[in-house]
Amino acid sequence: HVQLVESGGGSVQAGGSLRLSCVASEFVISRNCMGWFRQAPGKEREAVARIGRYGSKDYANSVKGRFTVSRDNAKKTLYLQMNNLKPEDTAMYYCAGADVHSDFGCSKIWVRRDFPSWGQGTQVTV
Repeated sequence: HVQLVESGGGSVQAGGSLRLSCVASEFVISRNCMGWFRQAPGKEREAVARIGRYGSKDYANSVKGRFTVSRDNAKKTLYLQMNNLKPEDTAMYYCAGADVHSDFGCSKIWVRRDFPSWGQGTQVTV
């Protein structure tokens, strides 16, 4: 089964920055739709950002202008740069992958059930 491993979480003061990483063991990050989700205690898991195969990006309104999703295909790694962090950003963050190879198709998926492959999560506390 596909394995995605997140890292980079931690505790940071409001206004600070963190960069999350997600490494895939077999899942080909370069060819697929990749997303970052988060889940706070007592809340539903929500989409934060996604990136399509050809680089199209989308963000939740709550993080636009503060978070940036990117990908290093050579390193098989997905990133989420988080700046100007706020207490409401506190959550477990997950990377997820979907076997969708077009940016148009990637733009149509934005919920948990659309992404079959998941990492174990990394905690971010602000």
